[in-house]
Amino acid sequence: MNNIDENFKFEENRSNLKISFERISFIFFIFFIITIIFTSKTIYLGFKKTNQNQNVKEKEKYRASIMDRNGNIISKTVRVTNLGINPNQLINKDKLLISLKLIFPDKNFEKEINEKKFFYVKKKISPEKLEKIKLLGEKSFKEEENIARVYPNGNLFSHILGQIDTDNNGVSGIEKSYDYELTTSNKPLKLSLDTEIQYLIRQELLKFQEIFNSYGSAAILMNVNNGEIFSMVSLPDFDLNKREDISDKKFINRSTSGVYELGSVFKTFTLAAGFQQNVIREDTLFENLPKKIKCAGRSISEYDMEIPPSLTAEEILIRSGNIGSVKIAQKVGIENFRKFLEDLDLINKIQFDIEEVGTPIPFKWGKCKLATSAYGHGITTTPLQLAKAYAIISNGGYKIKPTLIKQENNQKRGEQIIKEENSNKINVILRKIVTAKQGTANLANIAGYEIAGKTGTAQKSIKGKYSKKKINTFAAIFPISSPKYVLVVLLDEPKLSETYIYKYNDGKERKIVGTPFNTAGWTSVEVAKNIIEKIGPILAIKY
Repeated sequence: MNNIDENFKFEENRSNLKISFERISFIFFIFFIITIIFTSKTIYLGFKKTNQNQNVKEKEKYRASIMDRNGNIISKTVRVTNLGINPNQLINKDKLLISLKLIFPDKNFEKEINEKKFFYVKKKISPEKLEKIKLLGEKSFKEEENIARVYPNGNLFSHILGQIDTDNNGVSGIEKSYDYELTTSNKPLKLSLDTEIQYLIRQELLKFQEIFNSYGSAAILMNVNNGEIFSMVSLPDFDLNKREDISDKKFINRSTSGVYELGSVFKTFTLAAGFQQNVIREDTLFENLPKKIKCAGRSISEYDMEIPPSLTAEEILIRSGNIGSVKIAQKVGIENFRKFLEDLDLINKIQFDIEEVGTPIPFKWGKCKLATSAYGHGITTTPLQLAKAYAIISNGGYKIKPTLIKQENNQKRGEQIIKEENSNKINVILRKIVTAKQGTANLANIAGYEIAGKTGTAQKSIKGKYSKKKINTFAAIFPISSPKYVLVVLLDEPKLSETYIYKYNDGKERKIVGTPFNTAGWTSVEVAKNIIEKIGPILAIKY
């Protein structure tokens, strides 16, 4: 009986054990399936999050393209490959150095290979050179995919476009002032600039910078009716693709940041103020003008001692008389003259599409300051402000806002601050400065363009003292019968050329070898004339 009971008990235990094992196996299987599902889901989500982070990172790096007015790309974000190397993984350093020298003949990597744990052989490497590197079969090379900002035209728009930092943030120029728009939109930013015209103007400035051995130069071409800037050049410039350090003052944007005394180009504003205040007419005669006057013990002299003692208001501007300009300003009065210059935005800092804008040096008005300001001495402004003021003078007297951004609709002109009849009077006189024998800009009298304008020759102030170095400027308007463009050309410290050949364009076969005088009439005017001859046909066809 006991044996039977023991056997029965044994069988019962085996049965319970079997049931428990099956249950455990089933539970384990379910747990295993859940684990796989959970793990897969975790990996998927992690991968998705990584991709999202990568996409966000790339989106943060991306900057929209910048185009000129004709749709040409002048700044673009592209995918690039950076090629690095880990020298510790090299098998044969000498062999690799020889191979690299063949691919990059202007570089020597011996120091980096011997001293560094990692370095970049070439950032933004071209596909052709990358293929040659791959054929070497060297496993120590590391490829790094990235995106970069490229500027197809190199130096051409350097001062306008500006630079970005290593984190892809704009630090100067359009890249800075339109940083938000460029990083939050895929829509290209269209500028008012014309690449072809910009190139031609820069080429002429480069040519004449060598001829006149200038320290620097600048040129601005602007539509007088809506303020659109077709070209803005400043030399020396720099290659935006190299991200060079441009802290040297010689690299400033002379067109917008340079603050200069510009001399006789201010005499146009003096005459215009006289017309506007109804204190003079074109034929108002100033008799027995002295060659020299004194103010607060300081002398003011005529720059040309051959100038006649009696001149009309018109002749004072045509012959660029200093004393006559002083007499006109005295008729206008301090307050009226100050307000007129302020209305033209000449003596205060102006707002612009880039931050690199200079501030004219402030001063206290008085009788002597009125006298010297009348002929552009002791008063400063920027070439950008000068271009704006001449645009207002010539367009019928309407205020405009200079801009680097293409206007989709015609930008409305602002307040009329000069009567149209007075604007027309000034335009006629500016034309005579080019066509009349006594004018200071005869070299600009080229057939078919109806160029008008005013020259300005000023001594350069260095550390508060006037030097023999000069700033030579010419502000041109064309075609003057229906003003459309203002071109300002500035030469910073030009020198005389002994070999340059001047050719008059008045129908006579006249040539002059060598620069006779270091004045705007013989330097800046000659540059402006050559620029207009190059760009005139393009402007006529395109615009």
